[in-house]
Amino acid sequence: MARILLVEDEENVCLLYRSELEAEGYEVIEAHDGKAAVRIALDCEPDLVIMDINLPEKMDGLEAMSRINGAGKNIPVIINTGYSQYRDNFLAWAADDYIVKSGDLSALKQSIERTLTARRNAEKRA
Repeated sequence: MARILLVEDEENVCLLYRSELEAEGYEVIEAHDGKAAVRIALDCEPDLVIMDINLPEKMDGLEAMSRINGAGKNIPVIINTGYSQYRDNFLAWAADDYIVKSGDLSALKQSIERTLTARRNAEKRA
């Protein structure tokens, strides 16, 4: 079972995503701000991070993703945000995928499966 770190500050979104992802068979860990996301990602080393961009506590999702990537843990990150304009931000280019939030989670679920499959294949080649 893959472990996913869900970084989201909106409680209702967390409940929806947790429910949907656990129904797909994933273990879900939550962080509600950027600082917690970095700490949890480095401590727990999840298989994947789903990262919102607009987060409280003076560290947005792009900075949190940069810190996780900078630690050399090789944890794939999917940006999941309500704002399409961040796609052009060069910091967002480090993400494995960029999904605009929707009530329909099918695009996110497909991205999760693609990203986890790519990670498994890369680990087999290594």
